[in-house]
Amino acid sequence: MSHIHQINVSNGGVPKRPVDQATIDERGLVDDHQADLVHHGSPDQALCLYSLEVIERLRAEGHPIEPGFAGENLTITGLDWHDIVPGVRLTFGTEVEAEVTFYTPPCSKNAGWFVGGDFTRMAQGSHPGESRVYAKVLKGGSVRPADEVALVR
Repeated sequence: MSHIHQINVSNGGVPKRPVDQATIDERGLVDDHQADLVHHGSPDQALCLYSLEVIERLRAEGHPIEPGFAGENLTITGLDWHDIVPGVRLTFGTEVEAEVTFYTPPCSKNAGWFVGGDFTRMAQGSHPGESRVYAKVLKGGSVRPADEVALVR
């Protein structure tokens, strides 16, 4: 079963730290903030999503990355991340629905989580299926770790 592995928030910047629950509205996680509102925080960027399996592959390559470090709000496990493309809709728990809007561009603030500072390691163009994604919220609500994540078909 696909589910939320970890919910991550910050007062701005990375890494984001885990929380036990969150409320999501059209702007994203209610208690999460971005330091750079020029490049983050639009409705199409309400949520940043990442795969636990991708993080584990990166760690196996020697990168010191952990869930939440790359700035994702929801770290998800159990999905084939190659299927998570713009236009795909996902549900989280029993209340929240979101639509993937675009691949999240790599950011230099993530250099510390990559050997040699190569934060472009999570670029969709050079490493398809290993990028974070942004999503807009279609229906808000509450989420907790272990809530089921499903693709809307």
